[in-house]
Amino acid sequence: MPDRQEPDTFAALEKREWADAGVAQSYARVFAEAADMVVPHLVEAVGARSGTKVLDLCCGHGNVTAGLVRAGAQATGLDFSPAMLDMARAAVPEAQFVEGDAMALDFEEGSFDAVTIGFGMPHVPEPPKVMSEARRVLRPGGRLAFSVWCGPEVDTALGYVFGAIAQHGAADIALPAGPGANDYADPALAFPALKEAGFADCSQSTVASKWQVSDPGAPYDYFRDGTARGGALLRPQPSECATAIRAAVVAKVLEKHGRGPNWQVPIPAVVTIAVAV
Repeated sequence: MPDRQEPDTFAALEKREWADAGVAQSYARVFAEAADMVVPHLVEAVGARSGTKVLDLCCGHGNVTAGLVRAGAQATGLDFSPAMLDMARAAVPEAQFVEGDAMALDFEEGSFDAVTIGFGMPHVPEPPKVMSEARRVLRPGGRLAFSVWCGPEVDTALGYVFGAIAQHGAADIALPAGPGANDYADPALAFPALKEAGFADCSQSTVASKWQVSDPGAPYDYFRDGTARGGALLRPQPSECATAIRAAVVAKVLEKHGRGPNWQVPIPAVVTIAVAV
């Protein structure tokens, strides 16, 4: 197995990290508190209701799938991580779950009324392929909704953590080339790609998702323990760099959000909606 500190490709890094049950469980346990706040927006965006057939791509531990099932939809979840799928099957027994590749779906054309993707776009090597596959399996008029974390141009824990890494991280620890973590939050990139894939009526909205924490360093811990990109950058850091990165995150939370003892740390998301033509 390749050394985690020297990832060979973006795809290999993603698969390795999310195959780790510890990473998957940490994401589900704490990081996903913010992702859960976006679930109702995705469910509403695709008009999920009784009888709606929905494919939940990059379903992870099944939090979006669960929201679809609560709305009455017939939900199928797909993910490349067996560790995530184990949690999803246990959490949402009413849904069907399959292991697969979001860029090469094993479903017939027009099989679904809607497709959701909860924060999956940044975890695939070629997001436009996912859009094309989503369009292929959607019936005409079917709806796609996906979420992406906002980038550091807004006030976000993501900016706190990755800014601290840029300032204090070891220079020789880097990610392989791949899509930017926040690329498809940008309508200038997302909308043309969706139109090229066969979608129209594109729109976006922002969800003020956040974490409630009692430790101002919690965002550092959440990214280190429960994400692929963040973990690949943070876990291999020398101890002095790790200490400096965490201290910078603590300082930023205190600067932005007061002295505590509890903090609401923002990590907002963009939900993009499009209709298959």
